Amino acid sequence: MTPSRRQPARSRITVLRHKAVLATVPVAVAALIGAAGPTATGATGTEGAAGAAGAGDPYFPLSGNGGYHVRHYDLTLGYDTSSRHLDGRAALTARATQNLSRFDLDLTGLKVTGVTVDRAPAAFRRKGQELVVTPRHTLRAGRDFSVTVTYSGTPKPVTDPDGSADGWIPTDDGAFVAGEPQGAMTWFPANAHPKDKSSYDITITVPQGRTAVAGGVLLGQHTAHGHTAFHWRETQPMAAYLATATVGKFQIEQYTTRDGIRVYNAVDPREAPAAAPVLKELPSVLEWESRLFGPYPFRSAGSIVDHAPDIGYALETQTRPLYDSAPDISTLVHENAHQWFGDSVTLTAWKDIWLNEGFATYAEWLYAEQHGGDSAQKTFAALYARPASDPLWAYPPGDPGSGGNIFGPPVYARGAMTLHELRKAVGDRDFFRVLRAWATGNRGGHGTTAQFERLAERISGKRLDGLFRTWLFTKGKPNSA
Repeated sequence: MTPSRRQPARSRITVLRHKAVLATVPVAVAALIGAAGPTATGATGTEGAAGAAGAGDPYFPLSGNGGYHVRHYDLTLGYDTSSRHLDGRAALTARATQNLSRFDLDLTGLKVTGVTVDRAPAAFRRKGQELVVTPRHTLRAGRDFSVTVTYSGTPKPVTDPDGSADGWIPTDDGAFVAGEPQGAMTWFPANAHPKDKSSYDITITVPQGRTAVAGGVLLGQHTAHGHTAFHWRETQPMAAYLATATVGKFQIEQYTTRDGIRVYNAVDPREAPAAAPVLKELPSVLEWESRLFGPYPFRSAGSIVDHAPDIGYALETQTRPLYDSAPDISTLVHENAHQWFGDSVTLTAWKDIWLNEGFATYAEWLYAEQHGGDSAQKTFAALYARPASDPLWAYPPGDPGSGGNIFGPPVYARGAMTLHELRKAVGDRDFFRVLRAWATGNRGGHGTTAQFERLAERISGKRLDGLFRTWLFTKGKPNSA
């Protein structure tokens, strides 16, 4: 994620500027996801127990849910851009990870009109952001089950701890739909923690003349009776916060890169003149990042450039980053680096957010270094020259704390500085081997800071615990660089 250059107030800032079948998910990846998924508290005997109301993340205690893993979401949405009314039907295919007598889904602000489990009506109630579902019979551990939720209403964004909005955000011609960290629940019922990754089909019907854009590949669009339906499919595992269903008046560009990546760009005409020269660089940026980080992890790519001046940030929605205005080249590099770091390799706890933002920020530094700009060392030195009182040193990026800190300067810039210190410590050859091994070895899965440290030590043959302790977990400005 990066902020809009014209919106400096947002805390999500780098201090420098800036219905797929289940078989489409590889068995090994599905097993990894299931293993990493939330678990329930309490006993799990043959009579079953309630799944936990959260995934156990201290930063967002009610995000995600226990007792099951969602393998696939099939979302059918209808959005009226005039009334801002949303009709939704969410069909989830899930697997129980315990004997499950009851489970929760994350959903806020919308009226639920019916729930079925395995096609049988199920009891349900609302409790804050939780939709509590009680099936007729206990769901046995290890078996698949289906859940269908019908709902409607006027979706509204949530306000994050840093004061910003995310989720379904209305615009003058549609909606800007950005889910990090907790906005997915504003428009569909979900197991909404990054631990739980799934494949998606998203079909969105909007008034004729509007375009609805999601991640993955556009399977088709059909216009009838004054409305157009767009059917999108993402077969690769995706965390709920990386899904989008952005609606607006867009100019569309489609092509296939020489590497076979299907590109779909949707640009608000008001942003098109400024966006065109930057988006033209997308194929070369993806090629450059693929050389550094390994093969591009998805089948499709692109951009959604909206005209949403009050948003104040861009987001790395999977396969198709979402921008609130025309991006500059650094923002394009940052958000597309996230396709490797954050989207393909996803964090398991929000405290590890530096694995997303520090890596994407360092990609900016590397791009500048290799394209006629400042060296990464020069950028590092300018940051290190800041006094101990500077916000850059306000808290350690490896465990920034709840609230607005997860999108603050230390996570982005000091996270990138950590990577630069690692580069200096192990040398370029091993450093770039580490980055590539991290992205390719964890492709489609998850990672933690501790796993990254172990990988760096294994590849370099060096003890690095002191470096990571100093740069990721020590309060204040390090004594030396």
